[in-house]
Amino acid sequence: MHIIETYFECGGFDHRFLQGGISVYLWNLSKSFADAGHRVSVVTPAHGRLAELRASYDLETLDYEDTYELPLVLDPDTWGDRFPAEVTIPLTTTAHRLRLDGVDLYFLSNQLLDALPDRFYPPYDSKGHDLVFFKPLAYQTDTVRFVRARFGDEKALVHAHEPYYHYLMPAAFRADPSKLVVGTVQSNMPITKKVYRPKVERLLEFLQAPVTLPAEEPGPAEASVRSAYQQRTHLHYEYGPGHIGVYDLVADHADLVDFLSPGHLEFYTDFAGTPFEEPFRRMPVHETVRRNAHKSFVGGCAIGDRWTAPERPAVDRAAVLGGLGLDPALPTFFHNARYAVNHKGQLELFRAADRVLTEGLAANFVLRCLSDDGIGDPYIREVVERHKGRIFLECERVAEERIMAYAASSDFCLFPSKFEMDTFLIAQGEAMAVGAVPIATAQRGMAHFGHVADPLNTSGATGFAVNRSFAEDDSLLTDALARRIQEAAALLRERPEEYARLRANSIANARQFTWEHTARQHLDAFTPLWEGERPARDVRLLLKHGWFDLLPEEAYATHGDAIAEAAARLGDADAYARCRPLDAGARRALFEAAWARADFERCARAAADDPELRARLDARHSIEDGRLTCRLPGAARVEAVLWAEPTGAGRRGTAVHRATATGPGEFTMDLHELPDTGGELNLLLTLADGRSVWDVVRHG
Repeated sequence: MHIIETYFECGGFDHRFLQGGISVYLWNLSKSFADAGHRVSVVTPAHGRLAELRASYDLETLDYEDTYELPLVLDPDTWGDRFPAEVTIPLTTTAHRLRLDGVDLYFLSNQLLDALPDRFYPPYDSKGHDLVFFKPLAYQTDTVRFVRARFGDEKALVHAHEPYYHYLMPAAFRADPSKLVVGTVQSNMPITKKVYRPKVERLLEFLQAPVTLPAEEPGPAEASVRSAYQQRTHLHYEYGPGHIGVYDLVADHADLVDFLSPGHLEFYTDFAGTPFEEPFRRMPVHETVRRNAHKSFVGGCAIGDRWTAPERPAVDRAAVLGGLGLDPALPTFFHNARYAVNHKGQLELFRAADRVLTEGLAANFVLRCLSDDGIGDPYIREVVERHKGRIFLECERVAEERIMAYAASSDFCLFPSKFEMDTFLIAQGEAMAVGAVPIATAQRGMAHFGHVADPLNTSGATGFAVNRSFAEDDSLLTDALARRIQEAAALLRERPEEYARLRANSIANARQFTWEHTARQHLDAFTPLWEGERPARDVRLLLKHGWFDLLPEEAYATHGDAIAEAAARLGDADAYARCRPLDAGARRALFEAAWARADFERCARAAADDPELRARLDARHSIEDGRLTCRLPGAARVEAVLWAEPTGAGRRGTAVHRATATGPGEFTMDLHELPDTGGELNLLLTLADGRSVWDVVRHG
């Protein structure tokens, strides 16, 4: 195969020429494809670094010069009257080739692609003010034009990364029978991320892409408070009219869509257990996902070869920890991530560490929160100062060998990531590969690392899971982390043989994620596509996600057992009744399945007119003298979400009022203290495992 890898940066072969993790991913995957015997080309911007590349490598300037004017239609709501409604940027693009480790890297250079040589990516505040904001669009346009000119009708598979950086490409190559396109979702950027539709239409016209875009989505007559609440979860933001989704453009026109882990794909398909799950099902992008789900596959990700090598240099724990001012004899907990207090759960991490150390736990914390600007948060600084000799905080960029020594000298690693923003989380796998037992959130995208709720009674478990979290400064997550840290320290002290089992499992789990394995998973999906096969929707996929409405009629006869099993798992009485008798026993079993997931709509359908089940469902909340009481076993938190008072600027926000816990699974709230709810109160329930569900209370 000829595989053309393309992303906004690919400097993973040399740390001087990279900014983000995708760059490292792209280079390692490209090299692995080449090692497997395939021809690999990488197309990426030069970012104004040609002179440095030429000084270090044998860089060849090609006989390629493409002069054109990039047309940009500007959104007046963003760009105002600072620029005309449409602008053109004159560009002359040249191409330069570097051959390295069996890979041809093509660096494209022009006025816009060479901007921002120190940071590569346009700063967000350039949006609406500086045309450099459109550098990623110039990259997409130049890549399409270069691939067409350089490779012509030659058969090739274009493997593009992160929807926001390649959403034009699948449509641009759609009519070209010689080019297959695989789009990769690299992060958990909101699936509803949108761009200005007239801008997209003009660029596709310029690129001579004969595709018909879907009709413009009608804006909601009135935004729901549940949808507006998603600003707090980082899973969705509202857009005005005249926009189109970048994921829709990729999914509808790509031949395949690639994800980093099974949980990453699962999460991005249905957002189950998140506050976004219910609003998502009512959005047009939900149908985009269902329409294209059969195209999705897990290409995977990997951990660096140095971390997974069978033999590594020995690490002197006493010297490493002693050099940090810590006691090598104590249980040691390690964290390594960029400084992002909400994304990485670092506020909760510091709160938990502060709590357990204050309570008297003798332990070390080696906490790396990478930040070129340091950490100015007074609370974090106060915690570190309060626990001198127990917490070592590092913000600086350091050599990989040093990070490896920290991880190998630690007993446990802490990764309390939130909002499902981490997909594969290489840093956790690295720490596990050198023997650190994980304590990490049960995010879907990290489930492949094997940390679970009950690791001591689970075969193959690697470490301790804590609840998923979709809230800032989440007390539930802080509580869970503190408990797990205490449990972990006690395990190391009192049951060393169990700790050794988890450690061995952790090492074995992490070391399976090699770049050779990742390349093989990709090639298993690429090869049938290359040979002319196209993925097709099957019944198993529909049942996995509970899409019973998409089942063909004959499936109820040919797959009755599988449908009944899926319906029983989800508590779906309607689907179950189409293939099995819906007697009283079945209704109760279906009700219990739905009740365990707090799926009250399915509970109601399963209960039908059964008085006992109806009474149980109705009793989950009651109102007396203006006081609301909620009763739901398994609930850890109940919040009322209402519209906030309008401020006159920006998006309309939401206000959250937390109910008071009055017993296990019981919460109360004084409705007199709330603003007028119009007789309908939206409740957000958080279950003990971090699953979030919506409920509604109607009152007089």
